[in-house]
Amino acid sequence: MSYSVVIPTVGRPNLDVLLKALTEGEGPDPCEILVVDDSRTRVGPAAARNTGWRAATGDWVAFLDDDVVLAPDWKAQLAADLEGLPDDVGASQARIFVPLPEDRRPTDAERGTAGLATADWITADMAYRREALARAGGFDERFPRAYREDAELALRVQDLGYRIVRGSRLTTHPVKPATFLTSVRDQRGNADDALMRRLAGRRWRERIGGQPGRLRSHVMTASAAVLAVACGVAGWRRLGGALLAVWAGRTAWFAVVRIAPGPRTWDEIVRMTVTSALIPPVACWHRLRGELRHRGVRP
Repeated sequence: MSYSVVIPTVGRPNLDVLLKALTEGEGPDPCEILVVDDSRTRVGPAAARNTGWRAATGDWVAFLDDDVVLAPDWKAQLAADLEGLPDDVGASQARIFVPLPEDRRPTDAERGTAGLATADWITADMAYRREALARAGGFDERFPRAYREDAELALRVQDLGYRIVRGSRLTTHPVKPATFLTSVRDQRGNADDALMRRLAGRRWRERIGGQPGRLRSHVMTASAAVLAVACGVAGWRRLGGALLAVWAGRTAWFAVVRIAPGPRTWDEIVRMTVTSALIPPVACWHRLRGELRHRGVRP
């Protein structure tokens, strides 16, 4: 059994620590470590990973994010996970640990990263049999972000008859840095959901084991706001006022749902209140943009 390591990177500071763990850690060395620079071209992680695995020579290709933290014996753990796997196993996924604050409840952004610990098929630490990658054609490069491209590949690999198993190796994924508007910028993923629906069918969420989305709720909230403005312009003040109340109520409910599980500090409450008003229209815009962009896509 031989393996290669592929790391798409945007130049995060942790990259040096990751490379040190791969070169000095315990266990069999990889055939090569392929670091693909995605910081200048912005071609996206899907294209970067494709560049890496196509140049790899190992029987297996282990994909790692450049911000993960590996155990000192990660190479030995990976070798143990891959050793003796039957031919119908196309990939081995690591167990992901996301360290959260112990002295308070996690923020909305921290809970978002924590979801990686239970997600299926994420490429933070995922080893694919090279033969399976070649048969599937690799990652779909129409996904421009680190979002959905890993799940879509996993579906195609399984459709070819391969199984994906969870190994025993444990990899740490630190909480991602967040800004005031991170949750709003994350709504760009709605455009990728449109592509995912085109490629994997209407029941794609069930196939990947994902939670139901909030797009329908966002459409109702955004529609109430747009119609309220239209009614105000047309002079229908009573109807406009009623629709404005609907928008305010739905926005307040959304904010409360997001605030309740968090630390409930003033800065978090303000952030959740403001972004809860911005997310519905932004989410709808990105989904519409994705539907129009990918309207001609077929599986």
